[in-house]
Amino acid sequence: MGISKIVMGLDDKPMWASIERGAMELQKCGECGEFRYPPAPVCPHDLSADATWTPVSDKGTILSWVIFHKQYFEDHVPPYNSVAIQLEEGPIVVSQLQGDEPEGSWIGQRVELIYAEHAGRTQHFARWLKPQAA
Repeated sequence: MGISKIVMGLDDKPMWASIERGAMELQKCGECGEFRYPPAPVCPHDLSADATWTPVSDKGTILSWVIFHKQYFEDHVPPYNSVAIQLEEGPIVVSQLQGDEPEGSWIGQRVELIYAEHAGRTQHFARWLKPQAA
């Protein structure tokens, strides 16, 4: 069993450098304005190669979640969670929720990305944005 590793393709380097700085940037199409994730040489919406690396808000909504009870990597000791988050800009990223957890279903809960050291690298994680009491 090994540790989890970064997937580093040619188009991924600027994204991982931004995560290392603690402020994720994704490609934004110069033609249609859509953000794309994972990084790619062309926009999946209009096939334009024109893009700029643009900071994201770090805010999003949980679309799906799971708790793993089996260990697949040395650096993820069970039980641990995995969440699919739709960022406000549109792309869906997978992360782990750290800190307080919502009661019941996590779907629809608001989160923000935070950045922390993990297995010798900076990684994004999600933090639950607790609803404010009325």
